[in-house]
Amino acid sequence: MKAVVLAAGEGVRMRPLTLTRSKHMLPIGSEPIIVHVLNSLRECGIRDVLLVVGYKQELIRNYLGDGTKFGINLGYVVQEKVLGTAHAIGLAREYVGKEDFLAIYGDLLVGPEAVRSVLQVHNRGGVATMAVVPVDQPEQYGIVKLDENRVVDIMEKPKLEEASGNLANAGIYIFSEEIFNGIKRTQVSSRRELEVTDSLKLLIEAGVSIFAAQVNPAVWMDIGRPWDLLEANKRVLQRMELSILGEVEEGACIVGPVGLGKDGRVRSGAYVEGPTWIGEESDVGPNCYLRPYSSIGRKVRVGNACEIKNSIISSETRIGHLSYIGDSVIGERCNLGAGTITANLRLNGETVRVAVGDEVVDSGRRKLGVFLGDEVKTAIHVSLMPGVKIGPRTWVGPNVTVYRDLPPGVLVLQRQEIEYRKPE
Repeated sequence: MKAVVLAAGEGVRMRPLTLTRSKHMLPIGSEPIIVHVLNSLRECGIRDVLLVVGYKQELIRNYLGDGTKFGINLGYVVQEKVLGTAHAIGLAREYVGKEDFLAIYGDLLVGPEAVRSVLQVHNRGGVATMAVVPVDQPEQYGIVKLDENRVVDIMEKPKLEEASGNLANAGIYIFSEEIFNGIKRTQVSSRRELEVTDSLKLLIEAGVSIFAAQVNPAVWMDIGRPWDLLEANKRVLQRMELSILGEVEEGACIVGPVGLGKDGRVRSGAYVEGPTWIGEESDVGPNCYLRPYSSIGRKVRVGNACEIKNSIISSETRIGHLSYIGDSVIGERCNLGAGTITANLRLNGETVRVAVGDEVVDSGRRKLGVFLGDEVKTAIHVSLMPGVKIGPRTWVGPNVTVYRDLPPGVLVLQRQEIEYRKPE
C-alpha cells in the first residue's frame, strides 16, 4: 500500500518557531516531526510515500531527499496554495492510481501501533477507514459520531454541550479511489478550504460506509501548539534506543538512558540524567547539569556550569556559562550570553498563559519556559519570563528582563541612568 503524507502547511500557531521552517521540520528527540511519521509508516511495511509539500518545502526536500536513508521511496507534489486537506489529497490521484492508499497528517506524533490499528480495520472491508482517538477537550477537535464502528457524522470543533462524545478525528485515513469523487463535490468551508472531512460526509450522505478504527492516545499526539513539542519530545525519548557514540570524559556522570552522537563530548564534572539526547559534535560542560527529557541538537555548545531541564535545544546553538534553560524550545543558531535565565514558574504558581495568534491561551502547564526562533541572541544577565516568545534574529541586550513577546529582527536594550558623585 502507498501512503500520502500532508506536509504543506506552515503551522501558524507554532510561531515564532515556524517563521523559518515548516512545522513538520521542528525537532523532537533526534529528528524532525515528519521523520517520526515516516518511521512509523515504514515499520508497518509501507515503503512508497508521497509528500504533499508547500511552505518552506526546500528544507523538507533537502533533509529527506529520496527517502533512501530512511528506508523508503519518497516522491513529492507541491500544493502551491493552502487550499485544505481535500485539495492536498486530490493532488495524489495520479500517484496512487486505483489502489487503496493511506493518508496521514505530517504533523502528528504517531507510533506504528496507531497505523496498524487503521490497517487492520480497513482489511475487513469498506470504502474508507478513519482513525479516531478519545480526547479530553472535544471542543478543540473534529468529533466523530459513530453507530457501533460506522461513521455517521463529523462535527468540526463543536461546542462542548453539542459534542456527540469525545472521539476525535486522528488524522489517519485509508481511502479507496471513491474518495476522489467526494473531493470533486466538496465545497469550500468556512475556513476557505476544501476539507477532507466534508468529502467524507458527502460519501456518508450517499450511503457509502466509512468505518472507524480507535487508536490508543498513548501512541498518538496532535502537536498543535508550541508547548506540545515538550510532551512529544518526552514521548520520543522514552521510546528511543539511546547509546553513547561520542566521548564521555573521566569525572562526568551518566545516569539512566542517555544518547550521545558521533563526535559528541560530555566534559568532566557534567551530570547527565536520562532519558536525554545529545547530538553529533555537540559539546557539553564542564560542570553542567542536564536533566531528563532534554534533547540537544547537532553542534550545540553548552558552557560551564549550565543547567538544562526538559527542553529542546536546536542545532548549532551556543549557551553561555552560568545559564539556565527550563521547559523551553530554543531555535537553531541561537547565542545565549552568560547568565541567561529562562523563568519557567510564575511567582503565584498559576499555569502559564501564552499568546497564540490573536488570543492568549492557558497552556495548562504550571512549569513552562520560553520559545525562541532561530538566530536569537541574548547578552549577559538576560532574564526571560514564563511563556515568552521571541522571533528569529532578535537581539536582547545586557541585563534586560523580557516580560512579553518580541517580534523578529529587533534589538532590545535597557535604558540606564548612571549618577556620579564625589564620595562624602
